[in-house]
Amino acid sequence: MKKLSHYDDAGAARMVDVSGKPDTKRTASAQAFVRIRRAVLRKLPENPKGNPLEIARIAGIAAAKRTSELIPLCHPLIVSHADVDVRVERDGVRIVATASTTGPTGVEMEALTAASVAALTVYDMTKALDKSIEIQDVYLIEKTGGKSGDFRRPARGRKA
Repeated sequence: MKKLSHYDDAGAARMVDVSGKPDTKRTASAQAFVRIRRAVLRKLPENPKGNPLEIARIAGIAAAKRTSELIPLCHPLIVSHADVDVRVERDGVRIVATASTTGPTGVEMEALTAASVAALTVYDMTKALDKSIEIQDVYLIEKTGGKSGDFRRPARGRKA
């Protein structure tokens, strides 16, 4: 079994030393789904706080750039690109976040953080209408680059 890299030999948490790793192009995409009742979805354009989907998109991009401030052992990265796609579907809002960098470590956490914060923002902007909104299915869709190579979630169970 592969050893977890965020622990030293004594089992203490540590930040991984990436100083010897080469800079390579790395990308990642992640998704989240916000389950919202249809009656609430219909009221999204009337939200007095502003357009929840656009605010969520901007919040997700900002979160991708600040991931290392939120996740204690995550490396600060220069995120060369981040984007968040927010779309209304029949039963809620689907969020797909992407991030890229050229550096010594990947951007999976940046994409996951962007998707999560965008989902939380949708909740924040709509909670006055319904407290039963659920944030579901937060996961990595794919990543490219790095020592571990590329990863793509199999289509089964993926809704992106």
